[in-house]
Amino acid sequence: MRISPVIPTVASLLLAALWGLSVFAGWGLEAFCTDEESSAACAKRLDTVSTVSGLFAVLAACLTVGAWLFPLRFWALMGGAVLSWLAAAGVLFFGGMLAQ
Repeated sequence: MRISPVIPTVASLLLAALWGLSVFAGWGLEAFCTDEESSAACAKRLDTVSTVSGLFAVLAACLTVGAWLFPLRFWALMGGAVLSWLAAAGVLFFGGMLAQ
């Protein structure tokens, strides 16, 4: 049984959307830095976490594009992309928990 390459691509795009909304649309600030007297300090710490998480996101985006540019290595590159997106979201989540 073959798995369509569309499935991991959609998974990668959905993880990218989750990460992008968490970083750029303020979901991360809303989740981790709400109604505290130190919310400005929390936001600054979350910016640092977002930067570190962004390194994994850039790697994941490059691997996703590379998977489609080099079809012979598609599954290896796409697997790395999905794992990198998970790492980016994980760093953002655990870093956000620490930023509180």
